[in-house]
Amino acid sequence: MNVRARTIQTKIPIPIPISIFIYTHGEMATDNDGRAERLRKNQRLLDKAIREIDQQKVKLERQEKQLIGQIKQSAQKGQMGAAKIQAKDLVRTRRYIEKFYGLKSNLQKISLRLQTHRTNEQMMQAMKGATMALGSMNRTMNLPALQRIAMEFERENDIMEQRQEMMDDAIDDAMDVGVEEEGDEVVEQVLEEIGVDLNQSLGETPTGLQSDKVPEHRVAQAIGGPSGGGDSADDDLQARLDSLRK
Repeated sequence: MNVRARTIQTKIPIPIPISIFIYTHGEMATDNDGRAERLRKNQRLLDKAIREIDQQKVKLERQEKQLIGQIKQSAQKGQMGAAKIQAKDLVRTRRYIEKFYGLKSNLQKISLRLQTHRTNEQMMQAMKGATMALGSMNRTMNLPALQRIAMEFERENDIMEQRQEMMDDAIDDAMDVGVEEEGDEVVEQVLEEIGVDLNQSLGETPTGLQSDKVPEHRVAQAIGGPSGGGDSADDDLQARLDSLRK
């Protein structure tokens, strides 16, 4: 039974240390390389190590399921010695799975730090380039020339505005030739017509209003008794009314 138990015992992969892994798969970037290149190489090695750990962890989990099945079969067959050995293998496999989880967590922590450092490095390079560009622009900027250009622009702008005003005045004068005289004639004609009406209204209306009152009094007298002056007043009033109708 012991011989059979030894044959059933499975081989458990031993976790590979990171130093051995780097030695067998590739060396870390040295100081001879550039800083950005070192970060990229180290990041690639860490990513590859994490993938290898995931693959080993999947194999161990698959092996764990197989061991559980084998333990059940050995127990059903009454092979308790084999079942105990398989149980030890199962415990050892689960411990290695936990170690792989911890190792992966540590590698991910290192990877995140490298990514952060790489991002900071890129930001520093961008700021360095922007600083150099700004310094170059400041050195090439000629303030006296800039002030001279601004003064020339202001002067030319004033000249352009003056010429534009002169052109507008010339166009207005050309478009208004003869219009002012014709406008004056029309205004005078209208004023004359209005003035005639106003003179007639102002000259005749008060007289008519006064004559309206006088005839009423005279008519009242005429009703009381005949009067020779009433007819002449009525004729005068009628004549004024006829003139207003015209």
